[in-house]
Amino acid sequence: MASENGFGARGELKTGEERYRIYRLERLEEAGVGDVFSLPYSIRILLESLLRSCGGKFVSEEDVEALANWPESVGRELPFLPARVIMQDFTGVPAVVDLAAMRSAMSRVGGDPEKINPLIPADLVIDHSVQVDMFGSEYALMYNAEREFERNRERYEFLRWGQNAFDNFSVVPPATGIVHQVNLEYLAKVVQVRDGVAFPDTLVGTDSHTTMINGLGVLGWGVGGIEAEAALLGQPYYMLVPEVIGFKLTGALPEGATATDLVLTVTQMLRAHGVVGKFVEFYGEGLSKLPLPDRATIANMAPEYGATASFFPVDVETLRYLRGTGREEELVRLVEAYSKEQGLFRTDETPDPRFSETLELDMSTVEPSLAGPRRPQDRVALTDMKSGFRRALAETFGKEIPPYMYDEEDWESFPASDPPAAMAGVTGEGAPNHDALRRDEPSGEEREIPAAEARVELDGEEVVLRHGSVVIAAITSCTNTSNPSVMVGAGLLAKKAVEQGLAVKPHVKTSMAPGSKVVTEYLQTSDLLPYLEELRFNVVGYGCTTCIGNSGPLPEEISEAVEANDLVVAAVLSGNRNFEGRINPDVRANYLASPPLVVAYALAGRVDIDFETEPLGEDAAGNPVYLRDIWPSQAEVRAEIDRALDPNLFRKQYANVYTGNEQWNEVEVPEGILYEWDPDSTYVREPAFFKDLGPEPEPLQDIRGARALVWVGDSTTTDHISPAGAIPKNSPAGQYLISKGVEPREFNSYGSRRGNHEVMVRGTFANIRLRNRLVEREGGYTRHLPDGEEMTVYEAAMKYREEGTPLVVLAGKEYGTGSSRDWAAKGTFLLGVKAVLAESYERIHRSNLIGMGVLPLQFADGENADSLGLTGRETFDIEGIAGEVEPGQDVKVTARTEDGEEKTFTVTARIDSPVEAGYLRNGGILQTVLRQLLRESA
Repeated sequence: MASENGFGARGELKTGEERYRIYRLERLEEAGVGDVFSLPYSIRILLESLLRSCGGKFVSEEDVEALANWPESVGRELPFLPARVIMQDFTGVPAVVDLAAMRSAMSRVGGDPEKINPLIPADLVIDHSVQVDMFGSEYALMYNAEREFERNRERYEFLRWGQNAFDNFSVVPPATGIVHQVNLEYLAKVVQVRDGVAFPDTLVGTDSHTTMINGLGVLGWGVGGIEAEAALLGQPYYMLVPEVIGFKLTGALPEGATATDLVLTVTQMLRAHGVVGKFVEFYGEGLSKLPLPDRATIANMAPEYGATASFFPVDVETLRYLRGTGREEELVRLVEAYSKEQGLFRTDETPDPRFSETLELDMSTVEPSLAGPRRPQDRVALTDMKSGFRRALAETFGKEIPPYMYDEEDWESFPASDPPAAMAGVTGEGAPNHDALRRDEPSGEEREIPAAEARVELDGEEVVLRHGSVVIAAITSCTNTSNPSVMVGAGLLAKKAVEQGLAVKPHVKTSMAPGSKVVTEYLQTSDLLPYLEELRFNVVGYGCTTCIGNSGPLPEEISEAVEANDLVVAAVLSGNRNFEGRINPDVRANYLASPPLVVAYALAGRVDIDFETEPLGEDAAGNPVYLRDIWPSQAEVRAEIDRALDPNLFRKQYANVYTGNEQWNEVEVPEGILYEWDPDSTYVREPAFFKDLGPEPEPLQDIRGARALVWVGDSTTTDHISPAGAIPKNSPAGQYLISKGVEPREFNSYGSRRGNHEVMVRGTFANIRLRNRLVEREGGYTRHLPDGEEMTVYEAAMKYREEGTPLVVLAGKEYGTGSSRDWAAKGTFLLGVKAVLAESYERIHRSNLIGMGVLPLQFADGENADSLGLTGRETFDIEGIAGEVEPGQDVKVTARTEDGEEKTFTVTARIDSPVEAGYLRNGGILQTVLRQLLRESA
């Protein structure tokens, strides 16, 4: 805490017998600094942080005054000091590796290694390492947990070392839950108390869905691992004061609609409006009809609509949720008293804050929906799914439309077709396909339509796979498993389906991976779990599974049939991400849906179904059973929740949260303040970032003679850039592991090996769906220039390194969309990329590039690589950065063709603050911090 008392704001708050020091926001109004209590609630929380830190090392009175006069200060730099940091293990392991490497570097240059130590609390929740190897079995949970420990023991030993070696660092063991749900149900306090001072609970996290906690009135968002490490080391998170978009909610959800449908609607609206780099804050009387888990579901999806944070102020519902999840009554009283005292408590009578812009949604207009097949913002109404998938099959995946997908009237509107009369009215299971003919309009010739189906034998039963067949149905992700309404809804739908004699189609890989053990408890208490298990939705683990690509392999027969017949099969999951190549390498169409709809599509076995007119199956008497026949009512769901949920469930599950896993407790713990790096390890290696680090950085140099390593289009995600998912045997990373004696079955995932830079650099730009315009095929390939030889991106980068050639990346709009993956920047840096030239950037990835010393450059408005006539085969000179680079400065680029022709154009350096300029000058944010700490310890 700051020792100063800026603006005389220090005061006292009494709650019962307790007394706390607080920093009163009303003092700013009394001093005439600004109209504080008309500000958005999220801005008030940032303002309190500045006020409390005013007069310390990083925050001045001018900073406080500027923010108090929002929105005039929008775009100004703000030094945010969060109360804590939260991490998951995929991003947390490399963060701890970096901290350990910084200790080693500090020791090598004669500094005090214990200076490298978290100065604010950090929790790491191990939730990303479980994989769905076994499913549809009562033994799945036990088997998958055993395989998780077998694969990850070395990583877990390292994390146990970190837990002992670092102060303020706690690890929640595997098989406990998903980081954001554990945060929501247990870790978050809403109001923190430290050294007798009460203040808002705020955080940054190494996962983009950290925003879920905004639903509880806790301000937090995802940052790159390197930024989180800097925050741990006492550095502010330097951000620009954001615009705040007010989103007014009115009405209430209608019968048949779920929180998932609401969030998919909100996601579509906000992505269309454009909120990248902005805060969204919800207001309106509709909030009083919105349970807190529904708010958390909306807040969780902030990265999908591009917002930095998506905030719900504290109100009566917040207090109700805290009590319902077993928090101590003393904390609840403090949250209420503090929030009301500081003007942070919302009621329906509270005046609406001022916002930059506003949107409005009447929740009664929300309809059942899915999102896909590739992006979470592409909402599809449930009633349009059949035609929507057919359209996506042609337009997105470039496939012929097989006749079995068409009703008679559909043939009339089928573009560029003249179907044979024999096909009219033939639909459904008996529709001919491989014998069907369709006329090719330009030539007038008739040609055969591909069969687009495969017959597969599974456990003695023949099944037919077609375009649109559901091969994965996963109740997964904290986005929805944190919400009892949709989980109980799925259980009730399963109960009714079983009672009607329905069964899941045999080709569907089903799974349920709750975000906490509380979910299993209340499903058991309500007697709904057996029905989910009857439909093969057995619990497979507690952690992130299908949503992040840990779906595990499909049955071999299905995988082979999909590949051999080039089928576009589907996954339906209750997650937040559905980028192609993320969920499973065999599955190209991925749809986000509520847990009840996940069960429904598992019963249907296909996504090209109209639930209004087509039945899910038949009951014992042979009568058709439609989705409407088994869909639970809101009253039924509420009754089950009221019966099954109890605060003691939460108290019981979180009573021994850090010590309750016996396997974790038995993991060997290395000792010492310095980590003993194992040169033979394939999981944890000392990274090259800090080796040979001098006390002062080398001056920046202009970039000359650079080549384009890859040229990618719009919405290239961090999934495309960062290594993720399974490690293919024949990939550079796979071949490296084999050379180290690792068998392919023990490869584990890229995410689990983020502590080994040798694996990760080989997997950067290696996504199977990467579309690099320098080559004609998908995947991690490029051309080495000028000879034009096609090779993997890693091989080309190493060849360029041998030749002394710097590299650039050419990109379109929204470069770096998706998760806050620091390895998307780290891998880019290690491949030798010095700069990225893009039309625009997603917030987190842009800052991560700077954090690794890679220069983000942005084309002028209306310009891009195509409009400038670039081919990607040029050499590039980038001038104007030598010595120093200023925020937002113009930079000259000269592209020289193979014939010697020169094209010169101006781009903008997306260095958005002086602090970022300092990071770039030092070669990265951690190098900056390390040099600062070295000077302090001298």
